[in-house]
Order: sequence, then C-alpha cells, then structure tokens
Amino acid sequence: MLRAVDQSKATGYNPCMGVFKSYDIRGVYNREWDKDLAYRIGFFLPALLETERILVGRDARESSEEIFAALSRGIREAGCDVTDIGLCSTPSVYFATAHFEFGGSVMITASHNPPEYNGLKISRAQAIPVGYDTGLDRLEKMIQGAVVPASTPGKLETLDIRTQYLEHLAPYKRAVRGIKAVIDCSDGMASVFIHDVIRDLQGQIITMYDKPDGTFPHHPPNPLIEANLADLKRRTRAEKADLGICFDGDGDRVMFIDEAGRFISPDLITALLGLYFFRLHGRDHRGEVVTYDVRTSRSVVEYVERLGGKPVICKVGHSHAKKLLRDTRGIYGGELAGHYYFRDNYYCDSGVIAALLVLAILSRIKRPFSELIAEMVKYHYSGEINFKTDAKDRIIDAVLSAYGSQPGAKLTDIDGIRMDFPEWWFNLRKSNTEPYLRLVAEANSAERLNERVAELKSCFRELDPSIEEE
Repeated sequence: MLRAVDQSKATGYNPCMGVFKSYDIRGVYNREWDKDLAYRIGFFLPALLETERILVGRDARESSEEIFAALSRGIREAGCDVTDIGLCSTPSVYFATAHFEFGGSVMITASHNPPEYNGLKISRAQAIPVGYDTGLDRLEKMIQGAVVPASTPGKLETLDIRTQYLEHLAPYKRAVRGIKAVIDCSDGMASVFIHDVIRDLQGQIITMYDKPDGTFPHHPPNPLIEANLADLKRRTRAEKADLGICFDGDGDRVMFIDEAGRFISPDLITALLGLYFFRLHGRDHRGEVVTYDVRTSRSVVEYVERLGGKPVICKVGHSHAKKLLRDTRGIYGGELAGHYYFRDNYYCDSGVIAALLVLAILSRIKRPFSELIAEMVKYHYSGEINFKTDAKDRIIDAVLSAYGSQPGAKLTDIDGIRMDFPEWWFNLRKSNTEPYLRLVAEANSAERLNERVAELKSCFRELDPSIEEE
C-alpha cells in the first residue's frame, strides 16, 4: 500500500532544479544531480503516477546501475513494486509499459548526450509521457517533502520482455527483402535487440558499433550531428549498400543516409513513410492524420497530401507529438529530430520500426533512395540554425511585429512563431531543452532563402549585438 506523505514537513533538501526539463529529467551525473535525488524521485514517483507497480529499464552508461539502485529503493520504500527489465532501449520500455499494463515506467538514459550525463524518461500507464507541464513540475515540488517510508516495502521483480517485444516488431519486417543496408547502433541501446531483429530479414544487413557501451568509444551518440555519421557514410559507400541507418544512444531516434552517403533531412522521412501507409500497406488509410512538427518542410506536407494523408501541424517535442497523434487517432507522425511515432506502437516513437518501414519501402519500390527523396523535395531548406542569446523573447516579439504585418503573412504560433508566405516561410522558437533560439527557413529558390535568412540574422544582431550563431 502506498504511504501518504506529509508535504508540509520541511526537509531542507535543495536539489539542483535545473535537471527537470521540458520532457524528462537530465543532467551531468554527480554534478547536477546524484543518487540522493534519484532516490527521492523514486520515492515520490508512485504518488505522482498513482500506481503500485512501476517498470524500470536502463541504458549502459556507467552511472545507470547506481541510479537504478537508488531509484528502485526509493520506489519500493514508498510501498510500490518495481519490475526491472534490465538493459534495454527506450522504445522497448514504452512497449513494455503498455503491453504489460504497468501503471508507469522509467527509462534511465540521457539519450544522445555525452557519457557524463544521465537522466530519467518517465511515462504513465499506456506509455503516456510525463513532461514538465504534465507532472514533472509537481514532482519537482514533491521531492522537497518529508520521506516517510511505508511500513511494507514494495517487491523487486525482473521481467524478460525480449520475446514479446520481438513479436511486436515482426509485422514490420515481412516486406523487407532484397535490400542491402549498413546499420550504426552508435554503441547504444539499439544494440540490445538489433541482431534478433535482423536475423531473419531477407536482405544483407551489416551492423557496426553494435555492442552497448556507455562511454560511446566510436562517436557521440547523436546522429542528428552529421559529423557523427562519417564512419557510416564511408562504410555505406564501401559496401555499395542501398542505404545507411544510424540510431541514437537510447534507440528512439533514427537517421538515414542514401546510397551515395548523403544525409537525408529527417523531416523528409516523414513524407517517405507515407508511401508505406498510403500506397504499400494493403489497407485504405486515405484521409487519416499524419502529424508533423512546426519545423517541417512544406515539401513533406504537400507530398503527404498527394498520397491521401491529412497533415496536422504539432509543437516540437515527443510529449506533444504523442498527445496529438493519440488525440487525432493519427496513423503516424514525425519530427525533424528523427522521432517517428506510430498508432500501432501505442502512439510512441520507435527508431527500429521507422528503419524497418524504410527498408520495406525501398524493397518494394526498387528505386535508389536518392531518387525517391529528390522526387519529393520542391524547396530550398536551411536546416535548424541555433543562436545563443539572452534576448529570446525580445527577438521573437520584434520579428513577429516586423513580419506579421507583411502581405500574405500567415501566422502559426503553437511553438514560437511560424510565418508562412507564398514563396517562403520561417519558424523561430526557443529551445525546450537548451539555451538557444532556433531558426528554420525555407524558400522556393536558393537565392530567396539566402536573402531571407541573412535578413533575419541582421534583425537578430540589431536586437542583440552579442548574439552568437552556433
């Protein structure tokens, strides 16, 4: 039975609150947070989630075992049972949370961050994420309360989810055949399942950096930074493979390169996945919702519409993406960061499902990856440009005032500001996880794109002469 805690009793505990982020808890371990904070989070978590049974998984970082021990002790001393699934990927935690009907879960990981970081991704029942505005804010306050252990501690159990998880992935493998791919696991948690996933695929799959190692000896585990894909590009070209695939540290994100080793902007994969659901799937999904974030190319929206999908714009971030997909009963969604969400995956993101679907598409269509991508790209895209500044709000307000009154301007303000004009558009938003102002722009010609981006940068510098472009 969970023990009620008297929040009015002051403890004097003063953790670094900076680790409570928009979507998770994360920071440099033993500097920004430690095992004492992990214990307190564990202790108050059952009350937040209103459950007596919490599933916990973890990545291979050197601090993960210590965090697991402290976190699970806190959960159990609150009277709640802990089910340990061991080393795993973040998508497998989402799967197990929903499939085995847990009241909540925690994945111990810092995702794509360097080895000295660690963190906690918390979900409710049905793998619904807990973000700062849906519970982490309350948890941040709760952990300052008095710890009064329950008279009867919860149990610690273990669960092997491999068989059920692989069965869940099996349908996505059936259309893969005659394909050659190189997969870089980034020494991360996709490695835990990748060999079982590819074992019976009808194609040639070459893996690299495919053993979990939390020190990430080969390259940083963030595939969105193109420099981290250098080895994969070389190997893909050397093997004359059809494509290259790279997972991030915890396996929830995935990036792709084409047969020539060229990086493919992740938002374009959102469009490509439409070929599977609207052309190859065998069921009529026309008119179903596909979600995309505010930074996504107009090419993606137009391509999905041509296929018969209904694109719906979304705020950046996995908690927003999952909620919108669930609320609209959408079939799938994608983000510029390389997250792809699927209705048949409990509305959660999965790097491996996205990878299998791309393999299936290329298997069926029998055309070079580069050709398929070139066919959908109609505009010139800047990619995400980051600026370090203390004048974020002032800049956004000034830009809105300057551009909002221009002829043809169409404002979308669900996440910063997105201004659409007939021949170009831009999105300007504050980062939810880092101290940056982020700009994305797109135009119907390279000249217009360069002109508009230069114009915006000049505006930024006028408002903050000390602004730094990262």
